[in-house]
Amino acid sequence: MSNWIDSGGAAPPPWTDEDWENRDPENRQGPARRWRAALIIAFAVLLPGLASQLGHARDRGQFANVNPDLRAWFNALKSGKGPCCSDADGSAISDADWESGNGHYRVRIDGEWVNVPDEAVITEPNRVGRTMVWPIRDGVGGLYIRCFMPGSMT
Repeated sequence: MSNWIDSGGAAPPPWTDEDWENRDPENRQGPARRWRAALIIAFAVLLPGLASQLGHARDRGQFANVNPDLRAWFNALKSGKGPCCSDADGSAISDADWESGNGHYRVRIDGEWVNVPDEAVITEPNRVGRTMVWPIRDGVGGLYIRCFMPGSMT
């Protein structure tokens, strides 16, 4: 093998038009491929940010006129499973959708009866009178009761 610089030869071109045309299209680098890669990266960065806006809680103003003392009471409610969060997170349920027996409760949510864990029951007096439940759905279809406040069953 000879040294082409010492022999007076010129440097070979990095590629010829023929080499470019015969290259594998998947490995061919060009402006269109670079733009496509840049767009894919841009969408990959922006899409989670846009999608995250769909999962945020919203205050639609339905509790704007609630008595401040009652709001503070709701925000301080706790069960043995932790804070219930607020009245906006709970759901009032009708008397037909909950029942008690043998010292335990169960509630019907979306047509499904769910046993209320004993530690989820709020034992302090119910200041609103209606039965409320704070259900939590996990990402795989399970339903858990974080807090349950029995009503008067009138």
